[in-house]
Amino acid sequence: MMRLERDPAADGPLINGFSGGGFRIDDMVYRALLITPLRADGWAPPALDSLDESALAALLALDPPPEFVLLGTGNTLLMPPRALARALEARGIGLEAMDSRAAARAWGVLRQEGRWIAGALYPLGPLDIAHAAASMKA
Repeated sequence: MMRLERDPAADGPLINGFSGGGFRIDDMVYRALLITPLRADGWAPPALDSLDESALAALLALDPPPEFVLLGTGNTLLMPPRALARALEARGIGLEAMDSRAAARAWGVLRQEGRWIAGALYPLGPLDIAHAAASMKA
């Protein structure tokens, strides 16, 4: 298990490690995660190529809207659908994609800076591949 140090000065949930293929926040581990400065919730993400605004509705409901959505795409960086990037851009919200471990680390740094952001993190490890395959069969 990898631990990330939490600065008590940061407001809201912070990812403080990885455990069992998930993201550790306080005493909870989330396989996939939607996170805002106000809360963290487990998430059942669609296959990445099907990701759209409706899958991110909880993040987009944030008031004020986030500066950008930090998208963790699993073990490796994968490009999100262009339609999603355009839809977020039309709302004035950026989209930053990276692998999920990098996104978890970036979350802490950006929140320490007081940035008003949101995050959608796909699972780590082989679970993301299994989920994508199951989603494609449906």
